[in-house]
Amino acid sequence: MGDIEAIKQHEAALQGSVTVWIVTGLLFMLLPGTLLGAWNLIAISDQRGAAHLDPAWIQAHGHAQIFGWIGTFILGIGFYSLSKMRGLARFAVTRSWASWALWTSGVGLRWATNLWQWQWRWMLPVSAVLELAGFLLFFITVRGHRSEKNPGESGAAGSQVWIGIVVAGTLGFLLSLLANFATALQASFFGANPAVASDLDQRLLALFTWAFPVVTIWGFSARWLPVFLGIANPNGLLLRIALVINTSAVACAVGAWWIPATMLFALAAATASAGLRIFAHPNRPPKVVGVHPSFPLFVRIAYVWLLISACVSLSAAGWDKAGGLWGASRHALTVGFISTMVFAVGQRVLPAFCGMRVLFSPALMFVALALLNIGCLLRVGSEIGAYEGYLPALWPVLPVSAVFEITAMTLFAINLIVTFGQVPPHLRSLPKTGSGPA
Repeated sequence: MGDIEAIKQHEAALQGSVTVWIVTGLLFMLLPGTLLGAWNLIAISDQRGAAHLDPAWIQAHGHAQIFGWIGTFILGIGFYSLSKMRGLARFAVTRSWASWALWTSGVGLRWATNLWQWQWRWMLPVSAVLELAGFLLFFITVRGHRSEKNPGESGAAGSQVWIGIVVAGTLGFLLSLLANFATALQASFFGANPAVASDLDQRLLALFTWAFPVVTIWGFSARWLPVFLGIANPNGLLLRIALVINTSAVACAVGAWWIPATMLFALAAATASAGLRIFAHPNRPPKVVGVHPSFPLFVRIAYVWLLISACVSLSAAGWDKAGGLWGASRHALTVGFISTMVFAVGQRVLPAFCGMRVLFSPALMFVALALLNIGCLLRVGSEIGAYEGYLPALWPVLPVSAVFEITAMTLFAINLIVTFGQVPPHLRSLPKTGSGPA
């Protein structure tokens, strides 16, 4: 009985830890990420361009969204998974808290340094070191992960191809942080301010997005979507081919060979979508208990955004004149694909990870997803038309798109935070200690 109670206490502690990781990610998403992004967009719309806006502010927004939000989510979920690993559970909680402290300090310091630029020549590399240290503590802890084939699994899912893709995404995460550290050092020695030069920033963004969250999402899609959507198991061969193509595309992008890079990104996106069978007809009903019934639709819409992003980036490589096509392709990727997948799948799995809870409001989930995609559609279309001069009348639409997106992200955060504050269903019927007759 003592061992069972210790296991329960440890599981509760680990669930508490991952909840803090997720809430921290939500705060980065809302405050340094979305609010700053909306402020930047209003200024850009007012001035009809980004020429007069401090690039350090724009990069602070992007760093908070990619690393502060998505990175924090991934690290927290990764530490939670340690509870399922034999022999690692005893120190998972301690390392999780230590990593959280390092990671949060690093991301927060980077955001503050880009905004206020106080002592930035040494604070910039310090922030990168803290982020790298937080990640390495996670990486050292999980590197021994091994998963056995579950009974009854077959094909690509049975061979656990998803684990290889998630590992590739983790390595992309590590490479992104190393590149971030290198550029922080370069800026601290040779830069005039914390901002990275625009051409280098564009190459880094390709690494930070396509090599890290995109690949990680593909891996977890291979693991969860056959069950959630009721589709067939993924094609492992196509997923491996997509990974190889995507890796080649990232290498080309880092080298600023944009035409081959964007062609390969488009091919990788199409191959991954085919390998995951995202658009295939389901062979059994989807699992939508506890979430909104539109969940499968929004997952597929996310993969449509992935394909749109790749196609727009291919157009940008040949015809972009003022950054509108490049910006639209990045927004379609980060908001249309990545954020929609986090909104959809996150509200499906995070309540269970954080104490076996049930999502507070499936209706709120639908509203957040709908507003997010409306805002993304407005942003992508108006950014191309306004920046590139095809339709200057679209400049006022940019801040409108920001209102839709910030409202969506606020509702997403509220839904999860209220969910975490509720008593889990399996505990609601338990009698209170000390109740009843003496």
